[in-house]
Amino acid sequence: MAHAIALRLSPNADLRRSLMAVASDRALSAAYVATCVGSLSQATLRFAGQSNATVLKERFEIISLVGTVSGAGVHLHIGLADSTGRCLGGHVLDGCLIYTTAEIILGTLSDVRFDRTLDPATGYRELEIIAIGGHP
Repeated sequence: MAHAIALRLSPNADLRRSLMAVASDRALSAAYVATCVGSLSQATLRFAGQSNATVLKERFEIISLVGTVSGAGVHLHIGLADSTGRCLGGHVLDGCLIYTTAEIILGTLSDVRFDRTLDPATGYRELEIIAIGGHP
């Protein structure tokens, strides 16, 4: 069963840190980003195949935000459009700063719990989905 949480982030809020705080404050065990619209004044991303962060200090429209959210951590990918309509995206890191707003709807799941476990094959803490109450 799913439940929704609506929130709005204000200017200068850090997108990733804000979602981590919501997960902690509301004791979210398994949530996902259902939708997000808004804008950034700075994007801090890790692009595919890269190990270092890229910081872009310009205004972007958020055209997509997807990912998993729990007290164990967040894993977010974002799609952005610049002032010319050029699109780019990547893995969200701390330092994605809200420009005007971010209107976010989170969905929560009650029959599973999300955990993060180090995967030796990837070197990252990857999603582990744990059933609650005997559900597969």
